Amino acid sequence: MTSFKEKVFQVVKKIPVGEVLIYKTVAKLAGYPRAWRAVGNVLNKSASWRIKIPCHRVIKSKGRIGGYKNGTGNKIALLKKEGLKIERKKVIV
Repeated sequence: MTSFKEKVFQVVKKIPVGEVLIYKTVAKLAGYPRAWRAVGNVLNKSASWRIKIPCHRVIKSKGRIGGYKNGTGNKIALLKKEGLKIERKKVIV
């Protein structure tokens, strides 16, 4: 696993239940402030279920849900289960 991936996973692992971060913030916290697209690619290509990375807690800017390897509907369901309010595929903070 590359250093970048490890740093992204460490940041995402720390997102508490019921909270979200945007891809850009994850990139910045991982030490790569301009790599927000790469963050999405890392999370999409990872076997996060195997290493227990809550990648569903990473969303696009302005509260938009964004993609999810297991489908947007599943991402929305997981976020709702954690207590977040979702309207029109956007997280309401």
